[in-house]
Amino acid sequence: MIRLPDACGVLREYAPRTEPAVPAVPAAGSPPPVSRTVFSAAHVVADPFADVAPDGPAAVDWDATLAFRRHLWSHGLGVAEAMDTAQRGMGLDWAAAAELIRRSAAEAAACGGRVACGVGTDQLTGPAASPDEVRTAYEEQLAVVEEAGAQAIVMASRAMAAIARGPEDYLELYGHLLRQASEPVILHWLGPMFDPALTGYWGSEDLDAATETFLAVIAEYPDKVDGVKISLLDAGREVALRRRLPGGVRCYTGDDFNYPELIAGDDPAAGGRFSHALLGIFDPLAPLAAEAVRVLDTGDPAGFRKLLDPTVELSRHLFQAPTRYYKTGVVFLAWLAGHQEHFAMVGGMQSARSLPHLARAYELADSLGLFPDPALAEARMRHLLAVYGVTA
Repeated sequence: MIRLPDACGVLREYAPRTEPAVPAVPAAGSPPPVSRTVFSAAHVVADPFADVAPDGPAAVDWDATLAFRRHLWSHGLGVAEAMDTAQRGMGLDWAAAAELIRRSAAEAAACGGRVACGVGTDQLTGPAASPDEVRTAYEEQLAVVEEAGAQAIVMASRAMAAIARGPEDYLELYGHLLRQASEPVILHWLGPMFDPALTGYWGSEDLDAATETFLAVIAEYPDKVDGVKISLLDAGREVALRRRLPGGVRCYTGDDFNYPELIAGDDPAAGGRFSHALLGIFDPLAPLAAEAVRVLDTGDPAGFRKLLDPTVELSRHLFQAPTRYYKTGVVFLAWLAGHQEHFAMVGGMQSARSLPHLARAYELADSLGLFPDPALAEARMRHLLAVYGVTA
């Protein structure tokens, strides 16, 4: 038994699992799922011995970071690199992100993994003077991703949200970027629950109006858009939007609250549309998520939901408001699972969630059987509890 603090700070006993439930990976790794394209956004592993301040340059443990990507590829998942899960804009600066893109793309090429990388404007550390300055920043990052041989994910820009005068500025900017992209990109709409600085993106705080601008960009350049990632935590809005996408343009769900139903898709009588996946929650769920999608590959949506539906409680816990701090829980679970030797994050973000929050994350993940070595996870949880004064 282990004593865990609940939301009221009261210690209660919990009996950890003794055996994992996560599926084993064949020695040669697993092929990618075929019925859905599935990316896991991946976290970075900080260098715990670097003497850096919370607002200083990011210090990354490159060996452990790349090893985690090999773990994701071994399950047949693609890696969405240098995204918000990797703490872009919350500890990972552009210099470290550019290095991450280059290293991850090279590693993907070496081991046959799929990688798509975030293109943003976070090298702009102060207010942009004009939309042209935002465009130039995007172009610089797009060049880094394309030169690395990776697919580009065009992320939402805080600088653009701050300076755009209306929808026309977004239409002009994104049209310019899509015309010059060498390969089809993924457009990423990250909602303000993930980043408050993106409030009013696409030129309006009215999501219906913003959706029209977003769709207008895609409609003008459908051959340059592989897909769109929707991170609004609104299943109904995502379903409505994906039904309006041009043929051949994928919808990648970024809804960490409703992903099982969105990936499973509509009833065939309703058109049979579905979402592919580009999700931060698949970082800790990788083995289970990959197995679930392979069940879906066999034409068994009920079996897929049976595996994935029980994970939603954990995901909603990790992504609870303020949602942008979900990265802390993701890295915490990676430490408990043995993917890294410490619970430290760039920017000191390991302190962004409370002990009761982390204890509940441990309990939910353990109950799902996510830890390859439950005894190791329990021991590490006990170590963390001891730091907070729980010694028995």
